[in-house]
Amino acid sequence: MAQTTNTQQARTVNTIDHGKLDVKALVLLAVLLAAGFILNFTVGKVISSATGGAISPEFIISAFCLTILVVRPNIGQALVIGLISAAVIQITTTSPFIDFAAEGVAAMVMAAIINAGMKSGAKAAIPAVGTFVTTVLSGVIFMVIKLALFGFSAEMVAVLPAAMLPVIFATAVFNAVLVTALYIPVKKALKVTD
Repeated sequence: MAQTTNTQQARTVNTIDHGKLDVKALVLLAVLLAAGFILNFTVGKVISSATGGAISPEFIISAFCLTILVVRPNIGQALVIGLISAAVIQITTTSPFIDFAAEGVAAMVMAAIINAGMKSGAKAAIPAVGTFVTTVLSGVIFMVIKLALFGFSAEMVAVLPAAMLPVIFATAVFNAVLVTALYIPVKKALKVTD
């Protein structure tokens, strides 16, 4: 009777480890931020012009939300992602340095939402909810700091929120839809599991 040998080779799967802000995660962030930066200059300007400024997509926020979804950093690492994103925004902003506070805090909140929500039964909604909340929070922080720079003058308090809040919420909806649409393909391309 002949003996058969069954040899199996070990399979390796390369994925981005959740919770690690390593070189792979930073490369992902860099690629998404570069794409976001280019989209801000092109598609963002077109959408803003077409909507009369009612929707002003901030693809950099979408980029860091998507990175946080895939990488699942801790709060401190998310702060680093937010600050790197804010540094990129400095190239085009008309209000220097405000984004460091806005994106830093927003990125930490996104990480908290992701880390709590992806363990729940509502994880399918987390990309949209997290991105929406993060975008609104970033916009509101930005607006409050702008108001503070104007000394909370009665005129600015009456005008700025009325002008900015509709844009913030419309942008949040846009970003939420965009990140939700991109999350599954990016996750599959990077072979990341929930």
